[in-house]
Amino acid sequence: MVHKTSEYQAFSHQILTWYKENPRDLPWRETLDPYKIWLSEIILQQTRVAQGLPYYYTFVENFPTVKDLALATEEEVLRLWQGLGYYSRARNLHACAKSIWFDMGGEFPKTYDELLKLKGVGSYTASAIASFAYGEVKAVVDGNVFRVLARYFGIETDIAGSKAKKEFEHLANQIIPKDQPADFNQAMMDFGARKCTPKNPGCETCPLSNSCFAYLYNMVSELPLKTNKVKIRERHFHYYVIKCGEKWVWKKRTSGDIWEGLFDFPQIEFSEGKEYVQMEIPSSSEKETLHLPKKYRHILSHQRLNAIFSEVEIKEENREELENWCENEGFVLVAEEKIEYLAKPKLIVNFLNDQGI
Repeated sequence: MVHKTSEYQAFSHQILTWYKENPRDLPWRETLDPYKIWLSEIILQQTRVAQGLPYYYTFVENFPTVKDLALATEEEVLRLWQGLGYYSRARNLHACAKSIWFDMGGEFPKTYDELLKLKGVGSYTASAIASFAYGEVKAVVDGNVFRVLARYFGIETDIAGSKAKKEFEHLANQIIPKDQPADFNQAMMDFGARKCTPKNPGCETCPLSNSCFAYLYNMVSELPLKTNKVKIRERHFHYYVIKCGEKWVWKKRTSGDIWEGLFDFPQIEFSEGKEYVQMEIPSSSEKETLHLPKKYRHILSHQRLNAIFSEVEIKEENREELENWCENEGFVLVAEEKIEYLAKPKLIVNFLNDQGI
């Protein structure tokens, strides 16, 4: 579909006008500091603003500069990230901060092309930092922008396809006004998040409805086109909450599965249909096992987790045997008062909350 420059200009003018009339007071919009802009963009990936805002404040308070973040431990970073999900973002955030501090003298790259070289920074985040911090004319294209452009211009390219990103980025970079790149990018993301929403968009009061392809041709619910369906994997965990006095047994999760770097309990994964799975725990004749009746369910982007928990009490006289077992299995004993400082997945946090921990 061929569009004229005047159409692009009219579109950007209307988007910017809407943005100025409907501003949002967000802290990262009041700064040109690339560190804080980068931090906000990483936090807001796959996350609603309302959910991400408290995390942004927490990170800025604990790590006010890239140096502070770089010098933190991974455990500290993951602990503050707890509950936000997609933990690879936190690990990449930390690795990137260390690279900037130790390899680049603490100076953020100042161009889109250089920003792209940072760990965990793709075209979207690089465009955001480049335009917001440095005024570079690079369009930000996220899910909100895909939706606005697809509906307004009638683009029926499957956004899950390999060609879509390049096509939408090309169009957005043609539209973006050279004198207001930052405002335009903020406006597009806001418009998609607040007006041109995935469901129940505000078409009746939309300033673009008179010229929006999807609205005029009754295709709002059909655009953007996305044909692929994510296959959801069902998983079943049996956790063993093993205690010896005031010490609990914990396991730090390794790479190759969900929640890398976070702590949960020793567990066995089992097939659907089995009620309980037994774990070989030392001092089998000196322990008391209590199967807790409540079942927990936790939904991730590609997985549904079903968990049951059993509490196991080991007598104090068998602590040495338990410590040897933990060392052999790669587990750690943690005092109950230190549990809150461990970075834990939401599933485990929910269980602990129910236990009053």
